[in-house]
Amino acid sequence: MKITLDYLKEKGACQSGIEWCKENGLLGVVDLTDKEFLTKLVGAEQFDYSYWLIKKLFNKKQNIQMAIFAAEQVIEIYEKKYPDNKKPREAIEAAKKVLENDTKENRDAAYAAYAAAYAADAAYAAAYAAYAAAYAAYAAAYAAYAAAYAAYAADAAYAAAYAADAAAVIADAAHAAVKKEMKVRILNYAITLLEEL
Repeated sequence: MKITLDYLKEKGACQSGIEWCKENGLLGVVDLTDKEFLTKLVGAEQFDYSYWLIKKLFNKKQNIQMAIFAAEQVIEIYEKKYPDNKKPREAIEAAKKVLENDTKENRDAAYAAYAAAYAADAAYAAAYAAYAAAYAAYAAAYAAYAAAYAAYAADAAYAAAYAADAAAVIADAAHAAVKKEMKVRILNYAITLLEEL
């Protein structure tokens, strides 16, 4: 498959993304698979374009898998800060159950876990929003919520990207280099999921 203008338009690429492909010799010249195209985007640190392509390519199951993976990268940050609040972990586990058996009952349970975790953590966010460590913990919980929401929602792609972004926010609270490392780790996992298509 060639990365053509028609391909990019069909996928809903923004003008800046189209220009980037032109400037980097990808448009209409290079014969790439979707996986190779995503690998090039990640290698060039075009993370926003990478998430855009993932959302266009992934099915619901893959989006849930990516959301869970992103949340699991950072859930320990939350649990160290709030060891008694198990709601974010329960949200991740509920999303996993949907992967194992995608029934209405499990999707409803995932949504309930998402809602419970979100409600339980709202007080922490209000009380500690000014502190980087607490902000990281809050974002970790958000990644977990997004994983559960991906299992429930029609727009699983949005939730998966949100979980990945939340994981990157946590890394950003520490250092920009760690943020980049987190994004690359999540996107490399996404690349392995493309093999299932």
